[in-house]
Amino acid sequence: MGALLTVAEAQAQILARCAELAAEPVALDAAAGRVTSADAVAVVDLPPFPSSAMDGFALRSDDVPGTLAIAGRIAAGSPARRDLRAGEAMAISTGGVVPDGADAVAPIEVVSERDGRLDVPDAIVAGAHVRPRGGDVRTGDVVVPAGVRLAATQLGALAAAGVAEILCARKPRVAVLATGSELVAPGTPLAPGQVYEANALMLAAALAAAGAEVERLPSVADDEAAHRDALERGLAADVLVTSGGVSVGPHDLVRRIEAELGVEEVFWQVAVKPGKPVAFGVRGSTLVFGLPGNPVSSLVGCELFVKPAIRALQGLADPLPRFERGRLASPLTRNAGRDELVRARIRFDGDGIVLEPLTGQESHMIVRAAAADALVHVARGDGSLEAGAQAPYFRL
Repeated sequence: MGALLTVAEAQAQILARCAELAAEPVALDAAAGRVTSADAVAVVDLPPFPSSAMDGFALRSDDVPGTLAIAGRIAAGSPARRDLRAGEAMAISTGGVVPDGADAVAPIEVVSERDGRLDVPDAIVAGAHVRPRGGDVRTGDVVVPAGVRLAATQLGALAAAGVAEILCARKPRVAVLATGSELVAPGTPLAPGQVYEANALMLAAALAAAGAEVERLPSVADDEAAHRDALERGLAADVLVTSGGVSVGPHDLVRRIEAELGVEEVFWQVAVKPGKPVAFGVRGSTLVFGLPGNPVSSLVGCELFVKPAIRALQGLADPLPRFERGRLASPLTRNAGRDELVRARIRFDGDGIVLEPLTGQESHMIVRAAAADALVHVARGDGSLEAGAQAPYFRL
């Protein structure tokens, strides 16, 4: 067997086979978490009219300092009844339409009103406290470009710009299947040799958070017919993710039966710890991931390989995990042959982010992993990273 793929090489091979899914129109109030497949442009200028940035008085800057006649009052949502004439001012609320003829707003704090007259003691420059029409965006300008996941800020901007419907990539349909005769559902009494099935729920939650529509298939025992039926069902999805059965033991049936069902294996095994025996293949347009059965290995494989594919299928511009940097609270030994993802907890001190590696890094220790909110990337090599050294990590 040749050298194992690096994490980056495996990710590149996966992303090369990810074609963005077809676009569909989505109502804005249902678009949270969706990914734009085309630029979304403003329907109106924003603001759609010159508006006041302050509670105060609209006036002509050439008329002040001086005393002006108060010719009306403008509330937000109601324009002035007429244009502003020389020597006049109009009271105006924040967000109100600045009347034609006015070129500035005097804040209420710097003027005094008495008997229908307004005293303005100081000069007010033209444009002061006036939000110009289109100062935020012009009709036809891009509000949110393609390839962006819509969160609260983007949704607010689109709504303000008059956008009611946007084009988004269809959500990937993902089937998740856990394999193994030892697996039983939580709540069922354990017989000797049995363990509770946790991976499918964990993976489904992670992939749904990445934007997928997930179906959890019933777990299957180590039986060829059961595997074949379940895998064939899962292959109808855009993405099939299995857990367990991808190593070389006599009960590891997944890869062989997938091959019999027409799955072309792209790679098997990556130079990463935990999660080395990860498999990736394709059948037609369906992406097929085989993750190890050890829970933490499955989690790491999902984060490094499956979630980037889910993001890429939605057209996300940057689908790979987003690494940050923090200081190690304790030393970490490098692995000579494989990159390692170390579970850690993030804390803050006066100098920034500190990464505290957790005790119990074995790949079966999912309960220990529950305390982690970061995976620290320790590149392969000799020696160790000392306490205080900078290390890349991404958040869980």
